[in-house]
Amino acid sequence: MAVVIGAGPPPANEPAADAGRAPQFEIRKIEIADVMDCIAKGVQDFGRAPRYGMFFGAIYAIGGLLIVWVAFAMDHPYLAYPFIMGFALFAPFGAAGTYEISRRLESGEPLSWVAVIGAVWSRAGKGLGWLALVSLFTLILWLDFAVFLFLMFYGSNIPSLPELFVKIFTTAYGMTFLLVGNGLGAIIALFVFSITAISPPLLVDREVDFVTAMTTSVRAVLANRRAMLAWAVVIGADLAISFVTVFVALLVIFPILGHATWHLYRRVIV
Repeated sequence: MAVVIGAGPPPANEPAADAGRAPQFEIRKIEIADVMDCIAKGVQDFGRAPRYGMFFGAIYAIGGLLIVWVAFAMDHPYLAYPFIMGFALFAPFGAAGTYEISRRLESGEPLSWVAVIGAVWSRAGKGLGWLALVSLFTLILWLDFAVFLFLMFYGSNIPSLPELFVKIFTTAYGMTFLLVGNGLGAIIALFVFSITAISPPLLVDREVDFVTAMTTSVRAVLANRRAMLAWAVVIGADLAISFVTVFVALLVIFPILGHATWHLYRRVIV
């Protein structure tokens, strides 16, 4: 079943959408079963090209470890958690290579490092860059809020990491801090998820500007609230597993999520 959000293809006697108008895409209605099927297809794609997927997963995992190291090197271990949560906002961009891999597997085109990286750079480099800039601005706001919230609750008397854990999980004051911080982070994460749910693979696959890609992603999320919420929960759970395993699980989880995102985009956008 397809639900058209916005204008469909122009009639033959009307000018094409590129005559001063941004293209409008037809958005299909999907269910949670479709999300599960896309994940299964993501697993299949990873199995067909594991070394490519693990390469991108390793890059993202190393980036996560570097962020944690920076937080501790700055002697601000309490920033490690918001840093990691903010870093997760950039997963859709780090997975750009997996979208191209899935596209090539789908179309039967040969795989090579030059082809995959070159295609992403040439087709979506600028659009993904602008989209990443929007997410970077959001990350900066999130970190500012996180620091402000920490200072508001604990002031300049920064407790050690063990003391902080004890205060957060054994006192009502600490639990309030945790709930407020995670609630604020969830709102920001929901915004970023809405604009990036399908926009990165859309930019890789089609000639569109980043604003059109973002608005199309938001429309797709609004048209499929239940399915997209399930997809967001899957992403959050998988990233939580990755963090618990000190990012090692990202070697597999990251490319699978990337491949699944491609198939979700293909399932949603006509």
